[in-house]
Amino acid sequence: MKLSTPIYNLKRRAKALSRQEQIPLHAALDRIAQGEGIQNWSLLASHVASRSPTTEMLELIAPGELVLLGARPGQGKTKMGVDIVAKSIQKGNHGWFFTLEWNQDDVEEQLRLLGEENICSSDQYHFDGSDSISAAYIIDKLSNSATGTMAVVDYLQLLDQKRNTPDLSEQVNDLKAFARKQKIIIICVSQIDRSYEYTDKLTPSFNDVRLPNPLDLTLFDRACFLHNGNVTYAEAH
Repeated sequence: MKLSTPIYNLKRRAKALSRQEQIPLHAALDRIAQGEGIQNWSLLASHVASRSPTTEMLELIAPGELVLLGARPGQGKTKMGVDIVAKSIQKGNHGWFFTLEWNQDDVEEQLRLLGEENICSSDQYHFDGSDSISAAYIIDKLSNSATGTMAVVDYLQLLDQKRNTPDLSEQVNDLKAFARKQKIIIICVSQIDRSYEYTDKLTPSFNDVRLPNPLDLTLFDRACFLHNGNVTYAEAH
């Protein structure tokens, strides 16, 4: 069952309902759950917990979107990117994994750990670890892609490393325009600044994205942030 909106938005609705109608929060939560077609909040929470972050993210994004996937090192952002490619292929789409960080053996080992080793031999699976990866390179490779194709770029900040490529802002703008025109999904895995670790926030936000050079993050349609098993989703404003 697909929820009408992520669970954190449902919690906000319940809190607002509790204040508005002066009812206990647990009663408001149950009412919100019933509006989603689930008997009570406990069952709804169990339903959400049984789904992986990848499944939930794939329900939120749509062809034509540019998405950011951010976390500190060791939080599983690249692994989630691999999982997203695999699950997109399972749904019948082509999936591309562009990386300047991992090699092909790394990615295929991760697919095996996910129980998705059959993806490695699929004609719909495409790995690209070229040193030439940039927005222009990605656009050229995906120029004939069908609607719904999934491309994961690992990772955003490495697009900004070469002197012979346009600045990061221009590259991201080009990726956004191309995704929209081609009706494909492009997900950029992103580093999070170390300063985030000195905050008390459950997960990072757009404000924590590591940006050695200026970049308008509203170019992204939405984002997913990970930390210590917690996941949040955000729309760019």
